[in-house]
Formats: sequence, C-alpha cells, structure tokens
Amino acid sequence: MRILGIDTSGTVAAAALYDSEKDLLLGQQLVYTKRTHSQVILPLVMRLLEDTGITISDVDRYAVAAGPGSYTGLRIGIAAVKAMAFAQGAECCGISTLKALSFQVRPVGTGTVCAVMKARKGLVYAGLYSFDGNECTPLMEDALMPEEELLRKIDGMDSVIMTGDGAADLIETYCPENVLLAPAAVRLQNGAGLCMSAAYAEPQSPEEMEAKYLQLVKAEKDRLDNQKN
Repeated sequence: MRILGIDTSGTVAAAALYDSEKDLLLGQQLVYTKRTHSQVILPLVMRLLEDTGITISDVDRYAVAAGPGSYTGLRIGIAAVKAMAFAQGAECCGISTLKALSFQVRPVGTGTVCAVMKARKGLVYAGLYSFDGNECTPLMEDALMPEEELLRKIDGMDSVIMTGDGAADLIETYCPENVLLAPAAVRLQNGAGLCMSAAYAEPQSPEEMEAKYLQLVKAEKDRLDNQKN
C-alpha cells in the first residue's frame, strides 16, 4: 500500500511517500518555513511525486496530521487531503501529530516515547506511547498540560525518548535523568512517521476527518467569554 502523508501542523511543512508492503520510505520533502502552508504544501507534494515517479492515482491511502498544532496549518493540511481523497476515491487517515512524531523515533524492540509540542508558557501538548515493534499503545490520552505534570507522569519510568519541538527546552530546563533527547533530524515533523502510523490505522472517509486541537479555538473562547459576560 502506497501512503502519502502530509503534515502542516507546525513550522515544518512536510510530505512523505511510504510503501507499507516493502516497508520502504520512497521519498520525503520538508521545509522549515515562515510562509503560509497553503503556499508550500502542494508544491512539495508535486515535487515528491515527480521525484519518485509515482502518480497521484498510484496513491492508495492519504494521511494527514490531525492535531494538535497550528489551527490554520491543520485546516490547510486536512482540506488538502480531503480534496485529494475525494478526487481519487482513496482511503484517508487523520493521525495524531504526537503519535506521528513518536513513530519517527520508535525504538528497536520495546520502549517508550514522549512527544512534546510547545503550546504556551508553561504548557505543552504531550503524548506518551509504548512501542513493541510496530505496535503502538498510548499510555495516556494526548493532552494539553503543564510541563511539571508531564514530568510527574514519566518520573520513575525506564529510559524515555523525548521528541517534538518542545523536547529540547523541557530537558534543558528540568534535566530529567531518565529522558533521552531524540536527534534533531527526526525531532520535528517530517511526514515519514505520519505514513508509518497510518499503515496501522483504520481508514476514514474524508467526511469523518476533523482537526483535534486539544483546546478551544479563539472563536470558541470568545463566544464563551461573551456568554459569561
């Protein structure tokens, strides 16, 4: 099964193509950018397909980072995947951004991965996953939480690999002895982990895919504030 993964959840715009039957990453494109993802992601996809010699009709499943992450970025990626899946009549999957990050650094054999993304001061988006080969088991639900709460959850565990854009700062600040920092090359979203995670996920229809922000968007916050007032 050929899986095309698109990640627009953060400052990296990424696309990857993975053959699950051969367990082979066919190619990936990524760029750390300040430009709007809508300007970047589809050209990345087209270059990826051209470089690998794969046509859009050869893609069996589309995967997209469904959150957490940038509100606007998530909507751009999900809209792009919905459009391509509709047009091709192909399967699609919305994958947790944190789970995809964890798949990028999953250990050989068994181990635990903690994916951490910056939210706002003192808070992080966090996911904690146990791996046994390709089998991935969440140890908690993805959540927005204080940094100290996350550290309490992993305190006492055996060695934990930490990844994501919030990992380096958290380790530098708190210096937890049981936590290892993932290499920079796989610490940010690259699309590959997204594809590999999607290979073991249940497919969805495009209508079923929606963003999982893990906190209220600004419009919802404003509405609730107005109701209170």
